[in-house]
Amino acid sequence: MEELARESIRSISLLSRPARGSDVPRLGSFGAIFIMLKSALGAGLLNFPWAFEKAGGVNTAITVEMVSLVFLISGLVILGYASSISRQKTYHDVVREVCGQRIGHLCEICFVFNLFMISVAFLVVVQDQLDKLCLSLYETVTGNTEGEMPYHWYSDHRFALFVMCLFIILPLSVPKEIGIQKYTSVLGTLAATYLSVAVIAKYYLKDEHTADLTPEHSQGLDSWASMFSVVPTICFGFQCHEACITIYSSMENKKITHWVFISVTSMIFCLIIYTLTGVFGFLTFGRQVASDILMSYPGNDVVMIIARLLFGISIITIYPIILLLGRSVILTQILRFWERRAIITSVFESRCRLILTILWITVTLLIAIYIPDMSEVISVIGGISAFFIFIFPGLCLIFAMQTEPINHRMRALLTGWGVVTVITGAFIFGQSTSIAVMELMHKF
Repeated sequence: MEELARESIRSISLLSRPARGSDVPRLGSFGAIFIMLKSALGAGLLNFPWAFEKAGGVNTAITVEMVSLVFLISGLVILGYASSISRQKTYHDVVREVCGQRIGHLCEICFVFNLFMISVAFLVVVQDQLDKLCLSLYETVTGNTEGEMPYHWYSDHRFALFVMCLFIILPLSVPKEIGIQKYTSVLGTLAATYLSVAVIAKYYLKDEHTADLTPEHSQGLDSWASMFSVVPTICFGFQCHEACITIYSSMENKKITHWVFISVTSMIFCLIIYTLTGVFGFLTFGRQVASDILMSYPGNDVVMIIARLLFGISIITIYPIILLLGRSVILTQILRFWERRAIITSVFESRCRLILTILWITVTLLIAIYIPDMSEVISVIGGISAFFIFIFPGLCLIFAMQTEPINHRMRALLTGWGVVTVITGAFIFGQSTSIAVMELMHKF
């Protein structure tokens, strides 16, 4: 995500004028908002209609969204403030500088695990789209639109996913630096916008609306549990906090008030797109909506075939970037450890990079094949995302208030908000992770 943000900044900077006294072009308001949207909009959009169904309906889901939005914007503002006082330009460095080495190491561990699970989610999405595309191709070739596609090992979508990982994703992921994002990083935003418009259009073009909109749980503890079940999806969908420090560091106007404007504007745009998709996807299919909204539409729907292709290509090109970010953290630790014992050669570094890449792809592929339900993966990601959206920003605020020269009342108020943010994040992490673990145990 940070790499995508940096490449987007470099691309937009080519069209902007350098700031005074600097040779490096700086971001304006439009560029910062655009890159924030690119960082936030993505595969999480596919899960929102299902999340609206699990939350118990449109009103409940939107209420949870609005409450979450306060914490989402708060986290972005805190991270920008922490970056300004620490003068660091990456998420890990800011956390390490403000909160100390131990919390910085915890941040790195969470960062790698979060990227790993995002990689799994991406492969699950690709697998879903391959399933529908294979069925669509079969129906087009045979003309049979009623029967199921006969099983052949070579036509299995899992085999197609394996071939794609071996011949496309692996070659793209092995190089030390990945330059493909400068051409394809806009695809995620394009796919998300296209899907949102397509879902709304499909709802209004539908002949009749007979979807069952009755919530599965209507009262008591079940209703509260179903309400909170939407939070992991919100965390996964709106997550751009890892990239926001890179974006803030590249801005021409770094006043906190201006950063608040950027954060609020970006999150509102994201809220509109996610909410419209969630509402109209839920109204179209009701309780029958799939965890991946694209799986609810027929395989021969041309409009949705385009959406599948856009999301598929976007994810295939972004996956290597996610892998590179996670691999770089692990590889750095390995090389630091090995450096104490022997001289590090370029051959050793290349072998480590290749082994890590193969292991990363292999393990994420196996998980995606055996846990093909996107909602289960997002439950885990949403829990880990709570660290980056709630816990680490809250800790940064608490630690920053110990040294910043402000009046006692304001210090107490901001420290209290930091504590509330950390507690909220810990609750979301515990709730999301425990539900994901129980579902997996029940499944196996």
